[in-house]
Amino acid sequence: MTMTTNAPRLTSLSHGGGCGCKIAPGLLSEILKGGNRLPLPLPPELLVGIETADDAAVYKLNDEQALIATTDFFMPIVDDPYDFGRIAATNAISDVYAMGGRPIMALALVGMPINVLPAAVIARILEGGEAVCHAAGIPIAGGHSIDSAEPIYGLVALGLVHPKLVKRNADARTGDRIILGKPLGVGILSAALKKDVPQGDLLRGAVDAASAMWFNEYHLFLNSGLNEDEVTVFFFDKHGLNFPEDSIICLEETWRTRPELCRKFVAATLEGWRYVLSHREEAVETVMKRAEKAQTGTNRSHQRWMLDRMCELIQPVDQGIAMGELPRDAYERVARELKSSGQLKTTPAFEDFHAPLRP
Repeated sequence: MTMTTNAPRLTSLSHGGGCGCKIAPGLLSEILKGGNRLPLPLPPELLVGIETADDAAVYKLNDEQALIATTDFFMPIVDDPYDFGRIAATNAISDVYAMGGRPIMALALVGMPINVLPAAVIARILEGGEAVCHAAGIPIAGGHSIDSAEPIYGLVALGLVHPKLVKRNADARTGDRIILGKPLGVGILSAALKKDVPQGDLLRGAVDAASAMWFNEYHLFLNSGLNEDEVTVFFFDKHGLNFPEDSIICLEETWRTRPELCRKFVAATLEGWRYVLSHREEAVETVMKRAEKAQTGTNRSHQRWMLDRMCELIQPVDQGIAMGELPRDAYERVARELKSSGQLKTTPAFEDFHAPLRP
């Protein structure tokens, strides 16, 4: 986005950025302990409160559902208004996922210096937050706004989770692995940006790369707050590395003794995919019903994306190859690459590995 020429840099308007705006834990603890504070009720339905410093509160609604409630807002850590909105919204919604749930809606929290920032810039911040919520498949159902001295944006995020599937900080155990969802050092880069340090001096020569399936993980990258124009994509099929992935595999003994059963299983699978190809919305609804019952964190937008990509991939480009058939050259290409990279020493012959769809 090209900002209005008379609009100040967002980071110049905040005394801190991102989580750097938070009150220090020690000071916050002192504040909460001070004064004559009345004890608040702790109903048994409150599964997660303030005791374990978790990402959200969790309240049991019934035996199958618990409500996740969280809020997160901060001041700008970047100068682009749209990116600031996306980052703040993603930060809030991610707390729902961190508790093991799926988001259902959000409320916007907006504080802006209306005499300093043009309305177009403020609108762009809100658009960034809306884009993230749209990708997550949830509405922004309301919110609250004030005229403030510094720009503030964030969300109240609500979600659902099965009471037995809540993920708490206190559940961590010695030996558990810590997974970093993003590289460390974002705060350092943000502080450098605030002080007008050229980003090229910090990022020159660094390239973040990941291998992702087009029908799945790539869309999750975009949901996390990346713009498509921020990502340079190299498609493996353009470089001779588009390997077949999913397949139906059976024991050699099963194939030898019950070949017709194996063929009927494959035929039923392909018939199911043919039905899906012509009834996509029905397929998405079926998946969502099962996902909601299992309390799986997903949404219709992402499921439609994956289904569209899968339909593109599963339909053969070569009209001479039947859907579900493994071409000999694809198998041999994978075999060569696995052997040349040292992952396999030998590979079976194509005839020993592959069974044709029809006898």
